[in-house]
Amino acid sequence: MNPDSTNSRAPAVRIAKREDIPVLVPLINAAFAIETFLEGTRTDEVRLAATMQKGEILVAEGASGTIVGCVFTEIRGPRGYLGQLAVDPDHQGSGLGRLLVEAGENQLRGNGCEWVDISVLSLRPELLPIYRRYGYVETGTEEFRMSRSLIGAAEYHCIVMSKKL
Repeated sequence: MNPDSTNSRAPAVRIAKREDIPVLVPLINAAFAIETFLEGTRTDEVRLAATMQKGEILVAEGASGTIVGCVFTEIRGPRGYLGQLAVDPDHQGSGLGRLLVEAGENQLRGNGCEWVDISVLSLRPELLPIYRRYGYVETGTEEFRMSRSLIGAAEYHCIVMSKKL
């Protein structure tokens, strides 16, 4: 049994440190393992360190202090960006995704952002209703800038979703 599953204390959310990278890489890769249409892993230590240079990663820690989820935040003037939302597969469906999205939104709001944007890969349509429940609406599309190769010849793009903070 997961040691955090019996504790009712809400996970603590904090800003990730460089020392967290070795824990975050396998967590993110496990959360995105469903993306079998892309070659390789979602991230590695080099890519995650570069991501941390552009913005901040918030992590959720369970009762035992174990990191169980994360989300990337980036300030882009009056707009903020949330990305790479990842929840440990053993904790998915527990509300951690919502907790992390709200923490990211609060951080962006506290830094003067009036809007928040997310990008959803069109090959993951099951995510759209989840983000709609969080208050996001589709506002456009954009090209997907891949760091990994696509397996097969599927058409793809990013669906931009936005929310007023």
